[in-house]
Amino acid sequence: GHCWVRPAGADNASQAYYTALINVTVLSPERGGPTLLRIDRGRYGQDSPKVEVKGLLVAPVPINGVADRLGCDPRTRFQVPPNTKQWIALLQRGNCTFREKILRAASHNATAVVIYNNISSEEPVTMTHQGTGDIVAVMITESKVKEILNYLEKNISVLMAIAVGSRVPPKNFSRGSLVFVSISFIVLMIISSAWLIFYFIQKIRYTSARDRNQRRLGDAAKKAIGKLTTRTVKKGDKETDPDFDHCAVCIESYKQNDVVRILPCKHVFHKACVDPWLSEHCTCPMCKLNILKALGIVQNVPCTDNVAFDMERLTRGQPASRRSALGDFANDSSLSLEPLRTSGMSQLPQDGELTPRSGEINIAVTKEWFIIASFGLLSALTLCYMIIKATASLNANEAEWY
Repeated sequence: GHCWVRPAGADNASQAYYTALINVTVLSPERGGPTLLRIDRGRYGQDSPKVEVKGLLVAPVPINGVADRLGCDPRTRFQVPPNTKQWIALLQRGNCTFREKILRAASHNATAVVIYNNISSEEPVTMTHQGTGDIVAVMITESKVKEILNYLEKNISVLMAIAVGSRVPPKNFSRGSLVFVSISFIVLMIISSAWLIFYFIQKIRYTSARDRNQRRLGDAAKKAIGKLTTRTVKKGDKETDPDFDHCAVCIESYKQNDVVRILPCKHVFHKACVDPWLSEHCTCPMCKLNILKALGIVQNVPCTDNVAFDMERLTRGQPASRRSALGDFANDSSLSLEPLRTSGMSQLPQDGELTPRSGEINIAVTKEWFIIASFGLLSALTLCYMIIKATASLNANEAEWY
């Protein structure tokens, strides 16, 4: 016969089923009268008529001296006592389909077929057996069957009465719920993917616009710096006076032979200190005068005024004495760096470090792609789990388990 592979745990829980109430009466002379046994947890087959039935319980006759409990062999026979109008075949689950077992018993005029589970720990399942006609098919557990078989082997008559119990609603996925979950998941994936695409498009546009503005600002700042006045401090100049303001960038006093830059607002700074600042911010570190507008170079390029004060980048490349002086100045509560902080001073890195370092870019890109990959993997695993779970339940409705 043709056999089907039964997946573990497939019990058609996605379909409603009817329980079967089963009473067994043993007509044993040894006990002095009928003995009543009750079998719980019976279940009608999916394609079985849900009706009451009663009759004499009959097991298959041994074949060549070997007990036949499965009813799959074409030579299976049932020894039914004469003048028995209704009898019920008792068969074990396994080796062939439910349909084959039921049809073989029906061919010998059985009124009903009771199939008991082949594993004691397993509950009954809702059998699928299309094309078996009006014969009643019920599955029960193995717990009471050994005792019943013991009576049958001793040729003791056993009567069985099967009554319809309650209807149990489905528990797992139905086909409609599978479609609903799949559509909902697809819609969620589309929305999430659209959001990610929109996010990265906006980020790329923002980065491109920022780079363009920085290039324009850098070019204009270089042009403006080239027009600013510079001179070398000589002995006797006012910058060497102890009362003259220190350079607001490095907090150092001016010394002879220092090269200073004079801004349109008349503020003076060390050339090496103020040029990187002007390249990035194009404003005076003290009064925030826009040198591009003051020199009439560009009127509509905004200057950067809100960059965080970065002590490490500010002091990079400065002499040790200047870094020490800057640190002491910053820690001195009697002094103030407020003009520099409010203007967001952050000296540009030397040697052309106007763009983010490659390590910073790689870390940022790696984090973003890690988030995307994690989201995609989690979504794929969730979808696969739902499909496998629902498919297993649906297959249980459409296959013939043995």
